Amino acid sequence: MRGFRGRGGRGRGPEAPPPVERAEVAGWFAGRLPDDWFTGPPELLIDRDEITVVGTLPEPAAGEGDPAAACAGRIARFREETREQRMAIADAAQARYGRSVAWGAACGGQREVFTNLSVPVMTRLRQPERLVLDTLVDAGVARSRSEALVWAVRLVGEHAEGWLGELREAMAAVEEVRGRGPQVS
Repeated sequence: MRGFRGRGGRGRGPEAPPPVERAEVAGWFAGRLPDDWFTGPPELLIDRDEITVVGTLPEPAAGEGDPAAACAGRIARFREETREQRMAIADAAQARYGRSVAWGAACGGQREVFTNLSVPVMTRLRQPERLVLDTLVDAGVARSRSEALVWAVRLVGEHAEGWLGELREAMAAVEEVRGRGPQVS
């Protein structure tokens, strides 16, 4: 069926969870997370498949040894000691929002996301786009077309982050206006 996009629209299949309000998700996590875990509100990254929660841990006191190693140890300790609680919160969030939850921590200059999804994405490319990917593979930049596509997406993300941020803000404003509009039952 040409042009069919499913219930979710814009390429989302019918199984895609409904959109979520970032402020609502942030509020829910603020209420669920223990107050002593992070030095401030966690960073939330939300897409159609996953919610990633990355909190900043207090830096270890200056002392003997390598500060980077101390921060790495602080992150590892947080991961081990909070695993059971994090999984319970993740299960509740998944039931509420229909998305997996990934966790991470930052300390000093280090940031680690513990486990997050790697979601396959299907696309159709015409020959000029395939040639770009094949060139990256042939040059040894990537081992496969799939890896070349990941490389290209990351590169665009790094170099267009300001523009992508503005675009996300504009989309959030549109969602807010839609939410205030008339509700059809």
